[in-house]
Amino acid sequence: MNKQQIVYGLRPVIEVIGSGRQVERVFIQNGLNSSLLNELRTKLHERDIPFQYVPVEKLNKMTSGNHQGVVATIAAVEYRSFMQLMDDLQGQDTQAAPLIVMLDHITDVRNMGAIGRTAECTGVAALVVPDRGSAAMNEDAIKTSSGALLRLPICREQNFKTTINLAKQYGFQIVASTEKGAVHYREVDFRQPTLLILGNEETGISPELLRMSDVRAKLPIVGEVASLNVSVAAGVMMYEALEQRLGKT
Repeated sequence: MNKQQIVYGLRPVIEVIGSGRQVERVFIQNGLNSSLLNELRTKLHERDIPFQYVPVEKLNKMTSGNHQGVVATIAAVEYRSFMQLMDDLQGQDTQAAPLIVMLDHITDVRNMGAIGRTAECTGVAALVVPDRGSAAMNEDAIKTSSGALLRLPICREQNFKTTINLAKQYGFQIVASTEKGAVHYREVDFRQPTLLILGNEETGISPELLRMSDVRAKLPIVGEVASLNVSVAAGVMMYEALEQRLGKT
């Protein structure tokens, strides 16, 4: 194990999937073929676990053990169902409206950890991340978050459009943090249930998610740099939401 816990070998990987552990991704050697591999692929499809075919050299770098052409990375955090999260939030008897933060393909592990740390400090109800194309919830992310990612509910969802529609059905407003916004971030009413979307470091929030948002909120920038680091922008937005929920603004 280096930055992530790994399991290698065909039978051990099949067994760890069957155990219910949270498997991040499975790497399969190019050209590998066997009846046991067919069984593995079936389980991967059944549980919708991401997998990819890679050169044997990549597997050799991941482990010096007898990997038999298969290596799985195990999630360091426990993921929750977004539907279950919604039901749980509905059942909570709290005065403060919940804030959920959706991270649209944040790829930098340190940004992920920093956002998680601020989210935990500001009482965010949960983080929502995509099941593919996002920074891994590995030891680096957990360390950067000072362990917050181990205490904060995290939902890993396949389809963000479905997730947003579900949040709307439960009465959440959808707020996109974007430099393309027309609303000053302090004009957003965070005293109501809110799902806040933060975008990828390079491309921002995807156009389809922007179209689904109810409010496009912007942070004022007077310098020549066009945008803030996503973890900094996240911190400003989350603390504004906290201040409003505490009745300070």
